[in-house]
Amino acid sequence: MNISRLLKIAPVTLLLIASFVLMSAYQWLAGVQIDAPSTRDLLRFGADFLPLSMIDEPWRLISSGFVHIGVLHLLFNGFALYYFGQVVELVTGSKLFLLIFLLSVAGGNLLGNYTAWQGVLSGAMPPVSAGASGGIMGLGAFLLVLAALKTPIGIQLNTRSLAMIMAINLLMGFAIDGIDNAGHIGGAVTGMVLGLCYAYLRPRRSDTHMIWVAVLLSIGFGLVWYWLHSRMLLLI
Repeated sequence: MNISRLLKIAPVTLLLIASFVLMSAYQWLAGVQIDAPSTRDLLRFGADFLPLSMIDEPWRLISSGFVHIGVLHLLFNGFALYYFGQVVELVTGSKLFLLIFLLSVAGGNLLGNYTAWQGVLSGAMPPVSAGASGGIMGLGAFLLVLAALKTPIGIQLNTRSLAMIMAINLLMGFAIDGIDNAGHIGGAVTGMVLGLCYAYLRPRRSDTHMIWVAVLLSIGFGLVWYWLHSRMLLLI
């Protein structure tokens, strides 16, 4: 698909991919080694880190989705977003697509932080995480639910292919060190929830209902954040 066609049917997908590239370019211009960024550099540009995200910088739950660790990480996520994003945006429209992506990023990071918190209780150091993988897994899971339920969306989705892609990505998280698998799972679960709600509400053709679903899910995420926040404050 050429750029002009993508701009017409999936402008937010293109905007998100461009934002990933521009963020990496900005980091490079600021002196960051793109393929070997330090922990300090990652945190400086908005990566997710339990002691910061769960205390007084909750915005990292979203900003970390735009920071990537290396060119390969950037290219892989950019291609995956192109693959899933244009389809979801075509089906749902730009506003709902952006909400699904951002909520999946936040949901993935929340589960990642909960897992990190359990590690801290066991004496482990919390990891620094970055990347749009949680959001992308959310988009994939959203499409998989629509395909599995045979939701009438005007295009045909291949359930088997989507299931295989999602399974491969989840298995990679278990097989390769350094991948935030909890973030992948959290993003996928968020996308599944939103997919189920969309499939149920689709006959009513009301985006307003989905906006309210997003609001309620955001409130739920806020409550989870506050619970983790209060637990961490007890240790300070």
